[in-house]
Amino acid sequence: MSSTVSDTAPEGPTPGFLVWRLSTKWRVAVDRAVAPLGLTHAQYSLVATLVGMHRTGLRPSQRQLADHTGLEALYVSKLARALESGGLVDRTRDPADPRAIQLSLTPQGHEVAQRAIKVVHRLLEQLLQPLGGLDGPRTRQFTHELRTLLDAPLDTSIELGTFIELGTPAAEEQS
Repeated sequence: MSSTVSDTAPEGPTPGFLVWRLSTKWRVAVDRAVAPLGLTHAQYSLVATLVGMHRTGLRPSQRQLADHTGLEALYVSKLARALESGGLVDRTRDPADPRAIQLSLTPQGHEVAQRAIKVVHRLLEQLLQPLGGLDGPRTRQFTHELRTLLDAPLDTSIELGTFIELGTPAAEEQS
């Protein structure tokens, strides 16, 4: 008897699918919530991160911001340029490394970021309500589990040729 995909597929959606759906739901919700402030979700991620970094005295380079947010450096550069042309971010050469560009919020950018953070915080409260809210034990456990997954390295160099597709003649010969 040969294995088929339906014999080995898990019941219901996979964790990967659920993570993707939740991230998509969150991105769309944040995009809609910050649009009246002239921001996209990605731009919000940058300005909100800058607020947090500035609070600790950091004036990050584009590279540092990319590393911190998990966004590609080229994408951070594009977002920073758009935010700069909108008057929300200043981009200046790093005196210690002339190749690096440092980012900081303008006064207008800081004000917009603070308003956006409040809006997104209320949205986050809604999202986490089924887990007991922002300070609930289930939310703390959920956050711990998400950090565990984010810290786990993924080998993206896996070659498709190393897998035998179920249901192919080669797979049936092996069963």
